[in-house]
Amino acid sequence: MPPMAEEKDFKYIVRIAATDIDGNKPTRYALTQIKGINFMVANAIINYTGVDGRKRIGYLREEEIEKISKAIETINEWLPPWLRNRRKDLLTGEDRHLIGSEIDLVKREDINLLKKIRCYRGIRHERGLPVRGQRTRSNKRKGLTVGVVKKARR
Repeated sequence: MPPMAEEKDFKYIVRIAATDIDGNKPTRYALTQIKGINFMVANAIINYTGVDGRKRIGYLREEEIEKISKAIETINEWLPPWLRNRRKDLLTGEDRHLIGSEIDLVKREDINLLKKIRCYRGIRHERGLPVRGQRTRSNKRKGLTVGVVKKARR
């Protein structure tokens, strides 16, 4: 393909999984812009679809982009369980891989469940305090910053 035709077919923004992706990035790195897809999952998608991961995503043909979109839609069917981001779901008990805004919704539901059952972590979330055992003496303070107070001389 001559260089002029390649420049004409270049897409500066590619839309996959309701996310706008920069067309100048290599495919394996560009897929990591989608929420819920890290480098390892991006490599798995590239291996599954057979698309060249080094090629810039803006140069991919429409069929290749469609292939990647289909692979992302059906990711729960072919991605190995150890690579999924939500294993042993509380309600269903199955391993799932969440992508996009679905991650935020499920996270919010989990935090609300913790608050509802009044467990320690839920109470810490309610009060806006650290949940995972961090100290609160020097960090996680509200209001004005507190400096060192010198002792009054007598």
